[in-house]
Amino acid sequence: MITNKRRLLLAAPLALVVLAQAKTKERVIKIEARKFRYQPNVIEVKKGEAVVLEFTAVDFPHGFSLPEFQLRADLMIDKPVRVSLKPDRVGRFGFLCDNFCGSGHEEMAGTLIVKD
Repeated sequence: MITNKRRLLLAAPLALVVLAQAKTKERVIKIEARKFRYQPNVIEVKKGEAVVLEFTAVDFPHGFSLPEFQLRADLMIDKPVRVSLKPDRVGRFGFLCDNFCGSGHEEMAGTLIVKD
């Protein structure tokens, strides 16, 4: 028969693994792409924070480009697209749709704000 103390000692390493995984889990930020905007179009993250930008295009195949971090993705209608990001510098960085989606396309942009 295993004592309570022994059970606790056996369970402790497993608890540490679960806690470590929970701390390193990426934050998911859902973004909707539609003519001619992203919603939200301002995203705030912390420097070094692991995030996933999850895009859903609702009306047209759009694009996503964040040149300063060399990120780019094609956004297909009703198919979530996930882009991982772990910013290494502080600042304001513009992102935009790089797939022409009609008159107003040039206004489809947003800002990533990376804070310390």
